[in-house]
Formats: sequence, C-alpha cells, structure tokens
Amino acid sequence: MTKKTETPSRIADNKKAAFNYFFEERFETGMVLQGWEVKAVREGKVQLTDGYVVIRDGELFVIGCQINPLKTASTHVSPDAVRTKKLLLKKDEIRRLIGKVEQKGYTLVPLNLHWKNNKIKCEIALAKGKAEHDKRDTIKDREGKREVERAMKHSTR
Repeated sequence: MTKKTETPSRIADNKKAAFNYFFEERFETGMVLQGWEVKAVREGKVQLTDGYVVIRDGELFVIGCQINPLKTASTHVSPDAVRTKKLLLKKDEIRRLIGKVEQKGYTLVPLNLHWKNNKIKCEIALAKGKAEHDKRDTIKDREGKREVERAMKHSTR
C-alpha cells in the first residue's frame, strides 16, 4: 500500500519578507497550535506579515503571527490573537541555526504557512537584511517585468 502525500497548499504568505531579505536557507517546521487556532487557520484568519522568529532556551518561537479567533470560539477558551507559537524542528538543525543567527546580519523569518498531510507547517528562512539600494533594485525589476507583460498583452491583441 502506498502512502498518499499531498502537495502543500498555501494558507498565508509573508510577502514583505522577500522584499526586505535575501534568503540563504529554508526550513519546514511544525507549529504548536491550540484548537481554536487550527479552526481559525482553516477559515483563513491568519496574517504573517509582521511575524519574526526568535530563539529562546534552544527552542524556536514565532512572534507576531496573528491568528484572529472566529466569532464562534469556545466559551471556556480566551483566545489571544498574537500568542507566541512554538516551532518544531530537530535539535541539530536548531543548533546549526543558532550558530548562523549569532553571525552578524542573519535573522530567521517566517515565509509562509501551508498544509502538509493535514498538518499546519511553517516555512522559515535564514535571511540577511537587504540594503536600501537592493530594495530599489527589487522595485525596478518588478516594474520592468510588469511593463514587459503589458507590452506582450497589447501585442497579442
């Protein structure tokens, strides 16, 4: 019997991350969530834009990942939309990340949340901040691509 593997389906993306950082390495981590958070994520009530990853006592945590509770949240649970969530990664990978983050200029950034085998996964990246001129280059490239697409669209008419 073969095990069915799903292709990951995106829940939320951190679009600011690609603009503000160069990505060195990517990691897929599990996430410790409460029941109400999983229900809210299923409904798409999640935002990663202001999220960042910190290392505390040899563990990874994502801060600023906002999961807005549903109106139908349980009466005995007091939901906190910006609760710090623990990320699950193997110890040797965490140790390697700690070594890299302690180097000058490196940080950990959440890139997206996605479903994989009915579990919510968070993709994080070891990233280096972009300088102002690099950001301007990114904007220039994006606008150049848009203009080419417009020209192609108009030429096919």
